[in-house]
Amino acid sequence: MTRLSHRPNTPSTLPRAARWATFVLMAVALAACGDKGGSKPATQVAAKVGSEEISIHQINFVLSRTNTANVTPENAQRLRQEVLEKLIDQQLAVDQAVENKLDRSPEVVSQLEAARREVLARAYVQRVAGALPKPTTEEAQKYFNDNPALFSERRIYNLQEILVPAAGADVAEQVKAQVAAGNSMDEVAAWLKGRNVRFGGNSATRAAEQIPLELLKTVAALKDGQTTVISNAQGFTVLRVASSQSAPVTESAALPRIQQFLANQRGAEAVSKAIKDLRAKTTVTYMGDFQPGSAGAAAGTPATGAISTTEAAAPAAPAPAPTPAATAAPPPVAPADVNPAVDDKTRAVIEKGIKGLK
Repeated sequence: MTRLSHRPNTPSTLPRAARWATFVLMAVALAACGDKGGSKPATQVAAKVGSEEISIHQINFVLSRTNTANVTPENAQRLRQEVLEKLIDQQLAVDQAVENKLDRSPEVVSQLEAARREVLARAYVQRVAGALPKPTTEEAQKYFNDNPALFSERRIYNLQEILVPAAGADVAEQVKAQVAAGNSMDEVAAWLKGRNVRFGGNSATRAAEQIPLELLKTVAALKDGQTTVISNAQGFTVLRVASSQSAPVTESAALPRIQQFLANQRGAEAVSKAIKDLRAKTTVTYMGDFQPGSAGAAAGTPATGAISTTEAAAPAAPAPAPTPAATAAPPPVAPADVNPAVDDKTRAVIEKGIKGLK
């Protein structure tokens, strides 16, 4: 179904114990692949845990993947010390895992190999995307001017919808006729119910950047109280703009975000093309149930609703600078993101460190 998705930029919601376990697992992977040679120069060693050494580079590696925007010179050393303490705890756990031969168990070996594959794949992806030129100011300005619904004419919409999956073309045409005649959403729902047509309802508040670009022009063309019908291969959606609020974004506030959005978009396109080219040059043979035409390879994509809080893979559009109106339906914010103290930062170290080690 047509989806007007809310795409919150949320941090990982893994339980802390699970994040810690993953962090230890990544450390085992690094220990297995680490330098087997002599010890590090004394100036590089921050601590020794038994016979193992923790280096300054390890601390800096974790810090480089941690949000340190609110760290001051006064508490920077304390943060480094906290990171070191976490690395010591990690090393103790790693030592016990190796001593108990956990690094040889089939499950752990599989996870270590998966972590290695992910690190290498991410390195290739970053290399492909990083080789691209950065979007220019002129390109960002053109995007700004080409998308007034996102910026100069941006609105926050209160939307209502009726989702009709797998309905025949005749049903869609009759519903379109009702909408054109000015029938209300309740009247359309009653008509569908009277004909035993399966449907669902939804309502939500969405800012322009939370609506897929391919649908935004259609939604932006609607005035408050107007309704339209959006059809696709899975069925159709009756969408009504119950009300809206103007919340424009200035060019100066939008340009940095547009440039980042364009860079991400081009990077994704370049990576997709690179992988496609590699597939064309490499023999890929599907085996067993995964062979084309087998039952296991025929799974389809389930139909979904039009308004959802499900997080998608990529943003619909560059997020604008915060405005008073943009506080409608705000994305969740982690406690560590709001004026974090050193203890909050330390908790973030584990999560950020995991991301860097994967």
